[in-house]
Amino acid sequence: MSQFVFKLPDLGEGTVAAEIVGWRVKPGDVVAEDDVIVEVMTDKAAVEVPSPVSGRVVSTTGEPGDSVPVGAPLIVFETEVGAAAGAVAATASAPTAMSTPTSSGARKTNIAPGSSGNGFDASHHANGHRSGRVATSPAIRRRAHEAGVDLRMVEGSGPNGRIVRRDFDAYVQKRAKGGASAPALEKPTPLRPRPADVGTPAGGGETEEIKVIGLRRLIAQRMSEAKRNIPHFAYVEEMDVTELETLRRHLNSKLAPGTPALTYLPFLALALVRVLKDFPQANALYDSERGVIIRHRAVHFGIATQTPEGLKVPVVRDAQSRSLWDLAAEMRRVTEAARTNKATRDELTGSTITITSLGKLGGIASTPIINAPEVAIIGVNRAVERPVVLNGAIAIRRMMNLSSSFDHRFVDGYDAAALVQALKEHIEHPATIFIDA
Repeated sequence: MSQFVFKLPDLGEGTVAAEIVGWRVKPGDVVAEDDVIVEVMTDKAAVEVPSPVSGRVVSTTGEPGDSVPVGAPLIVFETEVGAAAGAVAATASAPTAMSTPTSSGARKTNIAPGSSGNGFDASHHANGHRSGRVATSPAIRRRAHEAGVDLRMVEGSGPNGRIVRRDFDAYVQKRAKGGASAPALEKPTPLRPRPADVGTPAGGGETEEIKVIGLRRLIAQRMSEAKRNIPHFAYVEEMDVTELETLRRHLNSKLAPGTPALTYLPFLALALVRVLKDFPQANALYDSERGVIIRHRAVHFGIATQTPEGLKVPVVRDAQSRSLWDLAAEMRRVTEAARTNKATRDELTGSTITITSLGKLGGIASTPIINAPEVAIIGVNRAVERPVVLNGAIAIRRMMNLSSSFDHRFVDGYDAAALVQALKEHIEHPATIFIDA
């Protein structure tokens, strides 16, 4: 027997270190070559790292949340004589940037961040267990670990037997009713009573410590950087969307049964396309390293989307070339892809301005945080009917506030206000959205 030290490989695209999200193995485990041993996250991608050899795990380096430099020892294996030499040779000949599994590489999944691993063995034994690597997302693997579920027992309905969220939820519900069982996995850290010396009130309950890692850590980092580095200029304007609501309802009434209804977002996006022609400084990116503002003629909308893993911003590209229906369909497609971890890297990068909406939870106003390196974000709040003064009389109108934030370094307050007022003009007179000036 001999020992083989596997070092964190170069994951490409300028990566110098990676954060450990979760180990899939522990000392004493026996693994086969290409079994996933650890999930890590770079600033650009969530990555599942496969084992370069078959053998027994002797030791691992780092805990979830720890940063490991490229080239640092990651895990030590005990292998058959000769196996380590083959792994070293494979490591030496492996390409620097890897997008497919190699003996020393990593399975790369999408970020912001998601997962869409392909090519895993989804065959089954006669007893119902999967053999080989189970295809699913890192989020489901984490849920399975916390729930003590052996994923080999779960039937996948996705492509090539991939386990999707509905498969996992159905299995958990079935098991809870006594219809399925699975070998217990390592349980999460139980709730611990708070020490008396930290000010727990008499009769106080328990607390739970949740380490900030993975996507949540990345969201926290980017939000902090945006607020710390960007002087936000917030602007909120009230809009009368009564006519827009009438048009929306009319168009929805003509749809075939089962066709998704139009929301306000595609109308807003189309109106914003019109407005940005006169305010190109808001459809731009700031390259801080070069000190350059990059203005775009094409409009690539980021659509802020809440997912089970956290906030993601899929992109609708070339909105200026799309019709209302095309915009609506593409918004639905990319947001659903983000929620189900099927969005590609290209679908999660490259936006030039972002639209965000909390839907029915939109409240009266909000102060959205700019999605750097963009310089502007437009936020939709809740639309409600209420009495207003119209032409000297009280009338019931459907009103909505539009909240926006601009990078005050590059978009002056006057221009930001003028942009929103021009957008208001289109929204309150929706026919103008469809008229080329």
